[in-house]
Amino acid sequence: MAEEGEKKAVLEVVLHDQTLAPGVCKPRVESCCCKEARSCKSHVMNEMEVQADGTDGNCVTFVLHDEDHTLGNSLRYMVMKNPDVEFCGYCITHPSESKINFRIQTRGALPAIEPFRKGLNDLMGVCQHVLNTFERSMREYRAQREEEMQ
Repeated sequence: MAEEGEKKAVLEVVLHDQTLAPGVCKPRVESCCCKEARSCKSHVMNEMEVQADGTDGNCVTFVLHDEDHTLGNSLRYMVMKNPDVEFCGYCITHPSESKINFRIQTRGALPAIEPFRKGLNDLMGVCQHVLNTFERSMREYRAQREEEMQ
């Protein structure tokens, strides 16, 4: 928790248009498989509350609500691929809580939000690639079965 004298940064990261608005009390990360996420009517938006707390922009703890090891470990891996990241780790606060404390410390003047945002985008790209590959393979399999049945 931020003590008096420390500045508290609360951020909103919107993945589909890469905006960053400081000073938002209840920020959200929105994601959708469509390029037009704001006007997407056919897909349900996935929302994730994010709180950020740190004494400077280079070392920040992001609190990801309603998340677990699935996102934590995958996101940690993606963020650590960035050579400007000095430290990245996460912990689940308690087994009965679905909340992650996700800490990023960067080298130099790079703010911690940048590798966090890039890690989320890269992870979304990997997930989209896996989904596309799976769907393509299923179409090929079904087409092959239909040919065998005839």
